[in-house]
Amino acid sequence: MKRILPFLLILLFWSCGDSSINEKDLDYLNGYWEISEVEFPDGSIKEYGMNTSIDFIQLKGNKGYRKKMKPQFDGSYDTSKDVEDFEVSEINETFTLRYKNEFSEWEEKLVQLDSVSFSVINQEGVTYKYKRFEPIKIPQ
Repeated sequence: MKRILPFLLILLFWSCGDSSINEKDLDYLNGYWEISEVEFPDGSIKEYGMNTSIDFIQLKGNKGYRKKMKPQFDGSYDTSKDVEDFEVSEINETFTLRYKNEFSEWEEKLVQLDSVSFSVINQEGVTYKYKRFEPIKIPQ
């Protein structure tokens, strides 16, 4: 047991390493995303199964946009004309997406980001979790 304890402590410290988001990770935001779940401040969770609309995000530098898309069975996308422009800023090693349109302004803090998922938390404390969109492939 005395030999195992130091090994477990080292393993614990190693696994608790820095998991913050790096600026180079922001490129992962580019592409198609679907919402997987929403966690509310009271701890309740709403899970999403199949989504009829997805988000397309395009980021270049610190400016980007987000657009709602509806995947079609033929592999194409039906899109709305609405676009939400945003800017990314870094404050205290935290990346924030700041949206502004003619009606309102809001921001979301990037909590987690990798190649297959990301999550943001808004000013009301609601956490949105997204997963990379995988189109449904129907055999012909």
